Amino acid sequence: MNLDALPYTSYIVLLEFAVGSLFVCVFADWRGRVASSFVKFSAAMVAVAAGVMVLNSLALDPNSAVGGYRLDEDLNGWVRAMSIVFLAATLPYNYAVLREDRSLSMITGAGASAAGLGLIAVVSLFIALPTWGFAGALLSITAGTLSVGLVVLAMTLGHWYLMTPRLPREPLSELTLLLAAALGVQLLLLVLNAVIPVREAPDPSAFLGSTTLGQNPAFWLRIAIGLLFPAALAYMSFVSSKGYPANENAMMSATGLLYIAVGAVLVGEVLARGLLFLTGKPV
Repeated sequence: MNLDALPYTSYIVLLEFAVGSLFVCVFADWRGRVASSFVKFSAAMVAVAAGVMVLNSLALDPNSAVGGYRLDEDLNGWVRAMSIVFLAATLPYNYAVLREDRSLSMITGAGASAAGLGLIAVVSLFIALPTWGFAGALLSITAGTLSVGLVVLAMTLGHWYLMTPRLPREPLSELTLLLAAALGVQLLLLVLNAVIPVREAPDPSAFLGSTTLGQNPAFWLRIAIGLLFPAALAYMSFVSSKGYPANENAMMSATGLLYIAVGAVLVGEVLARGLLFLTGKPV
């Protein structure tokens, strides 16, 4: 375990939560089949998560290495700056959705999403030096961002069906199916990133535990708990949601499954980012 990397691990998971939730919120808003109260709540949650992420970014060490993992110290300030830019970009979107101004919410949502993509790119460059390349880090964080955003917003949306009967089932079915697909993409990227050699292996003397991916139990937990298990739960939620509205208990079952999936996906992302700083592989 790379204990020095804990602030970076928490920062990346917060980034995935905030940016991913924004992506899915804007997507659901654009599709126009969810309650406006859901969009308002989700947009506010994004802003709060972005604020916590900014606070976390202030705790990042400006040194060029975390334990035995080398970072691009020239980008440290950019990481903080882009975190603040993303937070600032979520505020006009919140204003637009509170006013229920659809055209303005689409414009401001697109702008905030662009800021989120820029933040992902900067963070990927920041951590990419030991990995096989910028593309590996970028694809890994982007896929994780989508998975976290989809599972969190799908679980949140499930509550709207419990509070407001007879909502159309298609939005939740769509999000759960997309979640299963995103986790499948993550599994493919994991195989790719695990096979490709790193450019610079982190110094093993700085860590506790094995720096060989296949010998580390966290790697297999990442696959089983962080990818396969929530993918199965997402599919079961998709199947369950198709029984609604004829069977209102079906949506309660789907939401319960998504609660478990949220925990599994977040645990998987923590394991993945911990393994990154331990092995240099963005799994």
